[in-house]
Amino acid sequence: MYVSNNLHTYKTGIMKTKDKILETGLKLFSKKGYLGATTKEIARTAGIAEITLFRHFPSKEKLFEEVINTHSFLPALRGLLPEIAGLPYEEGLRVISKRFLDSLTERKDLIRIMHSEIHRYTEKIHRIYHSIIDEILKTLASYFAEMQKKGILRTFDTELGARAFLGMFFSYFDAENFLLLKKYRRTDTDAIIREFVVIFIKGTVK
Repeated sequence: MYVSNNLHTYKTGIMKTKDKILETGLKLFSKKGYLGATTKEIARTAGIAEITLFRHFPSKEKLFEEVINTHSFLPALRGLLPEIAGLPYEEGLRVISKRFLDSLTERKDLIRIMHSEIHRYTEKIHRIYHSIIDEILKTLASYFAEMQKKGILRTFDTELGARAFLGMFFSYFDAENFLLLKKYRRTDTDAIIREFVVIFIKGTVK
């Protein structure tokens, strides 16, 4: 029992340290970008030695990959699909789009700085970035495929459909937050969601 309790405490300590590194990594990547944030600074801000950081993440690339995977829309989307499985199609799409916009807003600083420096990323970082986007699209595509099996949707390429659906909302987010287009600021977000969902439904239902 004593050994078991010690092992549990040890594992819990490891997870807390890992979570602290991920949270600090997110904070500094969002502030300074992938290129500007250093592992030394991340470790110092997290209150650990740099060698401890490397025990959890062997490189800055691995840390960045885990930060992106953990704090992207993907975990939220995967959790949403079982919740909306029994909802009407339109309601399900509204839930997804609302959560997607909330996720983008929460990560606005990271998105902004990634936009500004992405052209300077290495090929490996580009692969990490595109890999997470591909997983998000495939996950949403699985929802559309299920709706097709139920006879609710017409036949179409579900991954292209996922790209089109999320693309509408990302364009809105981009215009509102980075391009500062005033016409979007005059429109309530809930109204945007309703209109975009209706437009998408008319192009996808049987």
